[in-house]
Amino acid sequence: MSGVTIHQVAEAAGVSASTVSNVLNGRTDRMQAATLARVEQTIEQLNYRPNRAARMLRTGRIKVIGLIVPSVANPFWGALARELEAIALAEGYHVLLCNSERDPARELKYGEELLADGVSGVVLCSSLPSLDHMTPLLSRGLKMVAFDRTAQAGDPSSLASISVDNAMGAELATRHLIELGHRKLAFVSGSVHSVNRRERLRGFRSALEAAGIDPAGAIVWPGADTTEFGDKNAAELGRNAARELLSRPDPPTGFVAINDMCAIGICRGAKDAGRGAGRDVSVVGFDDILLADLFEPPLTTVRQPLPEMAAETFQQLRARIDSAPSAGRSLLIRPRLVVRESTAPAPEAARVPAGDGVPAGATVPAASTAETVSPAPALATTGAGRRAAG
Repeated sequence: MSGVTIHQVAEAAGVSASTVSNVLNGRTDRMQAATLARVEQTIEQLNYRPNRAARMLRTGRIKVIGLIVPSVANPFWGALARELEAIALAEGYHVLLCNSERDPARELKYGEELLADGVSGVVLCSSLPSLDHMTPLLSRGLKMVAFDRTAQAGDPSSLASISVDNAMGAELATRHLIELGHRKLAFVSGSVHSVNRRERLRGFRSALEAAGIDPAGAIVWPGADTTEFGDKNAAELGRNAARELLSRPDPPTGFVAINDMCAIGICRGAKDAGRGAGRDVSVVGFDDILLADLFEPPLTTVRQPLPEMAAETFQQLRARIDSAPSAGRSLLIRPRLVVRESTAPAPEAARVPAGDGVPAGATVPAASTAETVSPAPALATTGAGRRAAG
């Protein structure tokens, strides 16, 4: 039966339209069991909604979760959406995707709309330092998991935080360049005001210090004072950075990029400047998106194990949807360095004599077409507000 209205359902069930609306939106706490059963039966008989939606009504909730990402212009977020959706579908859930551009006001608006539509769980991926803008929604029953963001002081007590160890990943990338003999290094990121980017910058500086290199002498482009994240234009940001930095009298020979799209842009900017990635300069990305292996030269990068991360994220969110409020949980997952062809030993003119922080001959041969991967990932778990050891 097509074209059925809520009023026709109400008339057939012998109730008001508002009662039918309450059933559709899960507001059945004060409704008599016989009335609820009659309305649900009428909805199915008249096919007012697809059978799947009608079955959902029996559970008292809509089996849909929200996924709020910075921007699917970065393929990493599209890959996460695909992984999370596959897991959710296997469990009978659907995923609504929202792009926030890391704007707190936009995140709040999406959260309000999702909650109003009966969606009770959201995965939030902006990694902003404060979640105060979302707190009112949590107090109204919205369940939330923060992805790619470690637990922060002041976080809601029930929040689950799941992230790769961003500091460790940046350390792996930077140490790889140092072992190849690079001493003039640049960290290219756009804004570093998000939690994940701050951690990557911290890892970059930690690796320099461990090698006896003064972090103050390294380049952070365009610097920590910028407010633009560049999620939509990360490749262009990287390209501009390479053009500018390689035009300087004493240019860097090694680049650590905030993500793979930025790294691809750096490789292109190096070509614009007459340099070759994997020959004259070395570039390391972060994420290991599909394009990383397909790009020329294939990109050395830090791999985030998305299948494991997506599975943990869904399980943590579902546990909060299905049960009473639980204590916060913070999980760190180890990254892996994947060595491909965009990194190579530093040019001879840029190498540093032995005894200056890097042992003589401490280089790694340029990667062949077969990738080299660092140790397998592991999972670390902490309580709310505590960071797992790397």
